Amino acid sequence: MDLEWNDSQPIYRQLRDRVVEMILDRVLKEGDPLPSVRTVAAEYRVNPLTILKAYQELVDQDLVEKRRGLGMFVKSGARDLLLEGERRKFLAEQWPRISATIQRLGLKADELLKSGATGRTAAAAESDKSEER
Repeated sequence: MDLEWNDSQPIYRQLRDRVVEMILDRVLKEGDPLPSVRTVAAEYRVNPLTILKAYQELVDQDLVEKRRGLGMFVKSGARDLLLEGERRKFLAEQWPRISATIQRLGLKADELLKSGATGRTAAAAESDKSEER
């Protein structure tokens, strides 16, 4: 778990968000154990209560389950639940701004698809061609 703390939000929230990313990225899969509270606390020099608070949020969100004497484990269906929530959040919060920008710039669907595949816009590729001449 790679973490660098920032001051913009509490550490327990940053830790919770990192575990969520790991589930979404399939670093942690269904049934996998979360790193122990002691291990995380020692590795990142964070109070164990902070780790417990982050883990408890994951339990409360039905993403992780406690197994007495064994630790915490990613629940079955956790990734699907996260994807559903993240998609809903993206469509409600980010997509309206992105869509407005696309319309304002007059971008076409094929341009967007090409730039997504190559990581560049058609205009940038055309500009490079004209500079080569």
